Amino acid sequence: MIQIKLPEEEIAGVPLRNHMLLAAGILGTTGASLKRMLNLGAGGVVTKSIGPKAIPGHHGPALIPVDGGLINAMGLPNPSKDFVEEIAPLKGEPVVVSIFGGTPEEFGTVASWFPDAAAFELNLSCPHAEGYGASIGVNPRVVRECTEIVKTYNKPVWVKLTPNVTDIKIIGKAAEEGGADAIVAVNTVKAMRISTELRRPVLGNVFGGLSGQAIFPIAVRSVYDLYDAVDIPIIGCGGISSADNVLEMMMAGASAVEIGSAIHDSVNIFSEIAADLYSKDGIPAEEIVGCAHV
Repeated sequence: MIQIKLPEEEIAGVPLRNHMLLAAGILGTTGASLKRMLNLGAGGVVTKSIGPKAIPGHHGPALIPVDGGLINAMGLPNPSKDFVEEIAPLKGEPVVVSIFGGTPEEFGTVASWFPDAAAFELNLSCPHAEGYGASIGVNPRVVRECTEIVKTYNKPVWVKLTPNVTDIKIIGKAAEEGGADAIVAVNTVKAMRISTELRRPVLGNVFGGLSGQAIFPIAVRSVYDLYDAVDIPIIGCGGISSADNVLEMMMAGASAVEIGSAIHDSVNIFSEIAADLYSKDGIPAEEIVGCAHV
């Protein structure tokens, strides 16, 4: 297997310790859990999505394991502005703050609370929160306007896209036109399960989003399509659980990756992958980014 070197420069404006970040929504609710993941080998961390008002989230069950992954319908639970104090001790660390809102103005308001963020990740892709996420992230104009307003806070802006669209390239281009520094592809895929014994949906919210190894091929295809459509870095996300997955995502066009559901199986996933992925004699990652394109 190919091995690569650790990054020597910033990726999409963020000084990552390696090419792997903790994805939003996984152990990102407290400063302590974010610090723990950095200590366990994550090259950077993305926080739980923070919005303009505190939300308790959907009632349970909110997370269920399925073959090849997990389905969740958390409903964007978050403490809103109180999260500023929670992550204050992480100033100077590679912490990307995930934010959401129902309008461009709300995105701007939330961004204004976090002057110490290494970057912002715009959640325009959650498939199970009415009025937020994918419900507005399917509109290119809104994606562009949300990106533009957050860019005024002089931080790198990453825009996380939903795969639940007809043409993800159009949404990626809109983010780039708004000044995005990177595209994150992708969030979860619309999904649900029904209990045949109870004759009703398993999730409290009925519908949710599928993550994990089952969506890895969808994420690879999305990154591959976006690489031909935009000229900014792409962060691959969706079902990554091995060093070979990281390499495949890079060959599709990703400059870095985010890992989430694989932590369900091993909290040490970052160090485990790093042991296989990196070598002092490895090649620069830039040599393989997008190399699968013909």
